[in-house]
Amino acid sequence: MNYKDSLHNPIFSTISKIADQLNYPTYVVGGWVRDLLLDRKRKIEDIDFVCIGSGITLAKKISEELGEKAVLKVFKNFGTAMISYKGENYEFVGARKESYRRDSRKPIVEDGTLEDDQNRRDFTVNAMALQLNSKEYGHFLDPFNGKDDLKKKIIKTPLNPNTTFDDDPLRMMRAIRFATQLNFTIDQETLDAIKKNAERLEIISQERITDELNKIILTTKPSIGFNLLFDTNLLHQFFPEMCNLQGVEKINNHLHKDNFYHTLEVLDNISLNTDDIWLRWAAILHDIAKPQTKKYEEGIGWTFHAHEYIGSKMVKGIFKRLKLPLNHKMELVKKMVALHLRPIVLAQDIVSDSAIRRLLFDAGDDIDHLMILCDADITSKNPNKVKKYLDNFQLVRKKLKIVEEKDRIRNFQPPINGNEIMQIFNISSGKEIGKLKKLIKDAILDGVVENNKEDALTFLTDKAKELNIKKRNEI
Repeated sequence: MNYKDSLHNPIFSTISKIADQLNYPTYVVGGWVRDLLLDRKRKIEDIDFVCIGSGITLAKKISEELGEKAVLKVFKNFGTAMISYKGENYEFVGARKESYRRDSRKPIVEDGTLEDDQNRRDFTVNAMALQLNSKEYGHFLDPFNGKDDLKKKIIKTPLNPNTTFDDDPLRMMRAIRFATQLNFTIDQETLDAIKKNAERLEIISQERITDELNKIILTTKPSIGFNLLFDTNLLHQFFPEMCNLQGVEKINNHLHKDNFYHTLEVLDNISLNTDDIWLRWAAILHDIAKPQTKKYEEGIGWTFHAHEYIGSKMVKGIFKRLKLPLNHKMELVKKMVALHLRPIVLAQDIVSDSAIRRLLFDAGDDIDHLMILCDADITSKNPNKVKKYLDNFQLVRKKLKIVEEKDRIRNFQPPINGNEIMQIFNISSGKEIGKLKKLIKDAILDGVVENNKEDALTFLTDKAKELNIKKRNEI
């Protein structure tokens, strides 16, 4: 079987030329070949090549051929090299075989044959190759029937899965990631091996685990991956807070919903409307504190008071442990978790201008993000209830727009600042300034005072008199 007509990228002919000159049998392998056979239309930024010889030598020669626009990086410790060229990365490695120590993911690497290299591949669908040498250009190699597994939509390992996962436990995360991305089923023997070896994940760095987790989160339907992570006990190894959401308790015929599966519904819902991974993380964490705040109250049922506040406090610790960024991205997630109930409450009641102003003030430029999260949080099985909430959210959105246009509350700053208060009144610093600023802010947000300097100054003067704070000219 030959796929030479599919090798359109000019890089392939360049590699073919240099491989012939060096007399290196050379192959394109892995994800590019898999996606070619799947006819999967996506931007491929990384393409992997294997040669029988030195991958570094091959890459250097190809880089010279491509000219100054090619950027070469050599990783001598790993025996690999990468060329960045026209927005794509091409990685080159010599065929090798690997063995592992029990306590480390770092392999002992030796030169090997193409067969050795394919044996070390993670899954059958990633072990296919196309030869690039001119005499066999486009020749298809498939030692583990990966093409058949593609047709069957199955993820399985080339060799014994227990050995595969014991050697490199990160492959368990990758199996679930590929199953989620491709909407494939994991072969039963492979799935059983993941369950058996789940605790081996402890030898993998958190950065590598989180990288795979984020790829799952960015899929079209991330709940597939999270269900697999939970069922195989992988999730328990690095994200116990999410596992704690699972389960339903019953008292006096009162049940609460399973917050784990509710969270997955919210995650899938939000994934229909945004590719922003931090909004998706907000969906994952929006109810994360419900296990800590769960309480049964007679005559009321199950309550989760302040779960949004406590949940927002939990975000930093979770982000820190999972090696996620502790910057503005984390702050967005914290804000979303803290505010996610506010629009829902507004949608249940008659919406006052004051409540809208305070929501705009607290959410600022993230108000649109918040509304996307709230839309996703509607997971009732009652279609009439869902419609009611969505209709009410539309009313909230209209009100937000009207109030914003009228009162300019988004990213609101009081029209009189602290320095001006110090100049107007006989105050050098201290609590009085903060008190007066808060009075102005609350008055504007509550609609008592218009958001302009003149009205704010009149209000402030009156309040200062009540607090026995005199202007400088009155002293």
